Amino acid sequence: MKLFAIGAFAIASLAASSALAQSQGPANPGPVIPGVCVYFNQQALAQSTVGQAVQTRMEQLAQEVQGEISPYAQQLQTEYQALQTGASTIPADQLAQRRQALQQRAQEAQQLEQTRDAELRYTLGEQRKKISEAIEPILVAVYQEKGCGILVDRESVFIMNPAMDVTPLVIQRLNTALPTLSFNRMPVPAQPQS
Repeated sequence: MKLFAIGAFAIASLAASSALAQSQGPANPGPVIPGVCVYFNQQALAQSTVGQAVQTRMEQLAQEVQGEISPYAQQLQTEYQALQTGASTIPADQLAQRRQALQQRAQEAQQLEQTRDAELRYTLGEQRKKISEAIEPILVAVYQEKGCGILVDRESVFIMNPAMDVTPLVIQRLNTALPTLSFNRMPVPAQPQS
């Protein structure tokens, strides 16, 4: 089911970014370039307390949705097996009606899964927006305090001197400014008709 894909993707992306952040660099990282600072947003999302809280809550929500959808899958499987087993003994008109009803229930289950998938994606996006809104002023303050002339995204940098990385300081301040978020699954707003 797609719902596990969201949770798995979130976990994998956060785990991957944690691994990248912890990888060992060269023994001599080179000089600190004055005015050049580096920031790694995925690390901030993975290692901040609020990022970890969002990850944990999204996993819980995905499990809740899976619990909601699983009975549909079980019912559909049971009915499908009953139709397969009894195909030779069920009158043709009843068999056709039951197959049609099964197909309709399968479509309804698929629609429910798509709706819940969209809700989880939307919910995750909204929480990431809140975190980004909290990070932005912190990042601006750190940029000014460190005398940065340019702030480079860590994803664009292969190897750097760790002294130019402002991410740990941003995480520290984010942990103070926004330690956690509490939220539930959010319905996707209706798109206006054009």
